[in-house]
Amino acid sequence: MAQNIYDIKAVTLKGEEISLDKYRGKILIIVNTASKCGFTGQYAGLEELYRKYQEDGIEVLGFPCNQFGNQEPGDANEIEQGCLINYGVSFQMFEKIEVNGVNAHPLFVYLKKNLSGLFGSRIKWNFTKFVAGRDGKPLKRFAPSTTPERMEKYIRGLV
Repeated sequence: MAQNIYDIKAVTLKGEEISLDKYRGKILIIVNTASKCGFTGQYAGLEELYRKYQEDGIEVLGFPCNQFGNQEPGDANEIEQGCLINYGVSFQMFEKIEVNGVNAHPLFVYLKKNLSGLFGSRIKWNFTKFVAGRDGKPLKRFAPSTTPERMEKYIRGLV
């Protein structure tokens, strides 16, 4: 198990493996996404937060996940096109992963271990959002129903 967020690697939608150490010193908003979910419109709010605070060191990292209601059935190209065309997403999107169970991505294992939700550590649905500080330590977990707009005051307090 990873000892910190910077020990973890992830593969982008383009198939490039990167170390999260690349984001050292940044404030990270990490979210499990889906393109056919009732919360999919949150892509727009996440993009707005990213554009507004990117120069202040905010990074948004999107991780498509198909574990909830089969709401992310597409391949990497379909996911990328949907994010770009429908929401103008310019923040980093990663390959489709699992966030729960034995095949859960190490990043989400780490985040869940450090920030349990209302009903325990399991992620209950798409668009669960985690915020990690500039030191890589998980700070806060937001429920799927919490919009990026409602997160802004908290984010602004970190920059």
